[in-house]
Amino acid sequence: MKDIMLKISNLKVAYGGIHAIKGIDLDIREGELVTLIGANGAGKTTTMKAITGLQGWIGGDVEYLGKSIKGLPSHTLLKQGLAMVPEGRGVFARMTIIENLQMGAYLRNDTAGIADDIERMFGIFPRLKERATQLAGTMSGGEQQMLAMARALMSQPRLLLLDEPSMGLSPIMVAKIFEVVRDISAQGVTVLLVEQNARLALQAADRAYVMDSGLITMNGNAREMLDDPKVRAAYLGE
Repeated sequence: MKDIMLKISNLKVAYGGIHAIKGIDLDIREGELVTLIGANGAGKTTTMKAITGLQGWIGGDVEYLGKSIKGLPSHTLLKQGLAMVPEGRGVFARMTIIENLQMGAYLRNDTAGIADDIERMFGIFPRLKERATQLAGTMSGGEQQMLAMARALMSQPRLLLLDEPSMGLSPIMVAKIFEVVRDISAQGVTVLLVEQNARLALQAADRAYVMDSGLITMNGNAREMLDDPKVRAAYLGE
């Protein structure tokens, strides 16, 4: 069995007097694709922000590669191979696609390797190659999502966090994004996927956690959860 890459233990997060995360446990082993599903407001994005140093916490711990990362800023975590594609994509709108990709590699100094990885991203996302000199802000939502994922991959992450990658996209684009998520996982990148499209997330993932009102209420094999009556009723509309 592979080593645990990320371990969350009794994590608690509060905004003012409101407890958004109420003591959750979650772990991801190297090479896994794990999904975190739940309704809006369940605490999924807050969990992602806590992992990546964008949100402090009041209790518990988060360990990455066997060490606590409490208090570490996101740029330090990025150097250690932990990258996130945030909800809303966050591309640099006034930069071209190729400039966005170069920004994804700003911590690297291997010029030839960066050039090779840009070509690799163009292989994964051919639409980006067609528009390499186009300003990112003029692209469609789906194209911006592709760019945000490609930019994160340019940092050569060991663990990639994806927050709602399918939000607001057409069904055709959603299918393409999930195809890429599976390919990224198959290439050995460990993935934590937060996703409202529970069916696609469970079909893609190895394991799943269900979050409700700041608590983990279920976890297990993702394919088995697809057949769980409680999951089907609550998250698959059946």
